[in-house]
Amino acid sequence: MYLCYLDESGTPETGNTSHYVLAGISIPVERWKTCDEKIENIKARYSLAGEEIHVAWILRSYPEQNKIAKFETLSTADRIQQVTSFRNAELLRLQRARNPKLYQQTKKNYRKTVKYIHLTQKERQKLIYDIASEVSTWRFARLFAECVNKVCFDPIRQKATVDVQSFEQVVSRFEHFIQVTNLGITHKHCGMLIHDNNETVAKKHTVLMKKFHREGTLWTKLNCIIETPLFVNSELTAMVQIADLCSYSLRRYLENSEEELFDLIFQRADRKGDSVSNVVGIRHYTKRPCTCKICNAHKKSEAAKLENIGDNSL
Repeated sequence: MYLCYLDESGTPETGNTSHYVLAGISIPVERWKTCDEKIENIKARYSLAGEEIHVAWILRSYPEQNKIAKFETLSTADRIQQVTSFRNAELLRLQRARNPKLYQQTKKNYRKTVKYIHLTQKERQKLIYDIASEVSTWRFARLFAECVNKVCFDPIRQKATVDVQSFEQVVSRFEHFIQVTNLGITHKHCGMLIHDNNETVAKKHTVLMKKFHREGTLWTKLNCIIETPLFVNSELTAMVQIADLCSYSLRRYLENSEEELFDLIFQRADRKGDSVSNVVGIRHYTKRPCTCKICNAHKKSEAAKLENIGDNSL
């Protein structure tokens, strides 16, 4: 059996991001425990054993650290104490200023990053790099993703929303991958989707998967993927956190040309045969001429026809 962990980066609606990315990283079920232990061992080196790795919150700047003299030389306990003291004072100031919107946003920022305040920004960057480096060595893993340039997406022409098309694409590629692995073997593999828990997404994707099981997707019948997606708490599931890292790395590359994490994660993209360049697992959906690494590696082939991407300018 293959487990495919899903998470997204960016929003499907028009907003602060130009791209929406849904990524799924697949591993054989017998590799699950080893992968989980590898990630937990890296976390432990940064005093984050058992904590959630949410890349966007980890990599952002924490301005209060820059205001603490010689922060990098402090002990872990002193770093936590001084950042906590600064943040409490800032929340009190905002509360007194009677700016409820800014107060609530700042409170949320602090809550989302509280587990990481003992690490400098360089240490947090190194943490994420170490995890991405580990994932890059998993030759048994396969990465599938739909990266949509929302400016170029026409829901009327596509007859689907950004998130629905992305989900159907990733499901189709994961299904096709298992179909290929089953060629010539007696005991057939199957696959299961595991998604970060979100009440709205859970209902939508469950309904979609039931439809796909009845009718197939636009590109393939589902003969290998079983059940509807399993929805789990990302705080408790390290591999969903890896899917978060993958989707984040893809989006930041496409939006900001950030290559360091992308180059590590992209090594795990599903490819046709033994070809290094012929990536079939990841697509950059855009109508504009594009020379990004995804488009250059996504050669038009029989796999491309299966994914129905021949009408897009890649």
